[in-house]
Amino acid sequence: MEKMHNEDTVRKVERRDPVCGMDLSEYLEFVEIENQENKFYFCSDICAKRFKTNPKKFQGEPLIHLHDVWKVFGRGDVATKVLRGINVHIWGGDFTAIIGASGSGKSTLLNMIGLLDNPSSGGLFLEGKDISKTTDDERAILRSKKFGFVFQQYNLVPWLTAYDNAILPLIFSGSDSREKRESTRKHFENIGLVERMDHHPTELSGGEQQRVALLRALANDPEIIIGDEPTGNLDSTTGNKILEMLIDFNKREGKTLIIVTHDADIAERADQIITLKDGKTIPGHLYHRKIYTE
Repeated sequence: MEKMHNEDTVRKVERRDPVCGMDLSEYLEFVEIENQENKFYFCSDICAKRFKTNPKKFQGEPLIHLHDVWKVFGRGDVATKVLRGINVHIWGGDFTAIIGASGSGKSTLLNMIGLLDNPSSGGLFLEGKDISKTTDDERAILRSKKFGFVFQQYNLVPWLTAYDNAILPLIFSGSDSREKRESTRKHFENIGLVERMDHHPTELSGGEQQRVALLRALANDPEIIIGDEPTGNLDSTTGNKILEMLIDFNKREGKTLIIVTHDADIAERADQIITLKDGKTIPGHLYHRKIYTE
């Protein structure tokens, strides 16, 4: 049973979308579903339909869960509230796109998800464990084990070869091994860069440098790949190739892929879209095209 509620039928009570994690308590429109005599509430038909594909999964613990997360820079009259009560679920193996206009809080949210920053308040859960109060060293260990990062800027070390750049995470994490080095070499073959392994970044094109940056993100075989506008500095053809590589790792190897993007076409390929506006998530996940034209 599915119902769409509006302001004439709703009182403000505790409601949370089990799929995307949004707190619907203050929203006057939502979708209601009854499943095995239990009621569930959703921000849109999109989440409601996804819930129906696997109710058991979406009643479990997501891989990453942000609960009422705030991020405030500065104090007093000059305080800037960049994230304002964010509630988000990210499920293992999903491709999640984070979208929104410039200044909406996308990169700040991605920093929270990737353990690059701590929230000012709220809970940040990884595999059910609240890590919002962990130390810098503890977060660094988790990042090295769980996450791989691909940024808009390639950030390759200019005096190292492409191959040496790609294996840097193995060295820094103390997990260097012949097996992992061989895996990296195979990745170079798979993406058509094996003949460029001994070249330095200045001898590579932008697309080649970004592919090396992607292999660097995969060196430790992370469970989660984080991309902050990973195709932003590339032409459309090269950008599409990088995107296809990321999606391939997501689908073929089951990696959880989380990307910040301004590109609506990229977002539409995701399993889940998180749309931000003024530091808050927008219900419905249908408004991403409008966001880019504001």
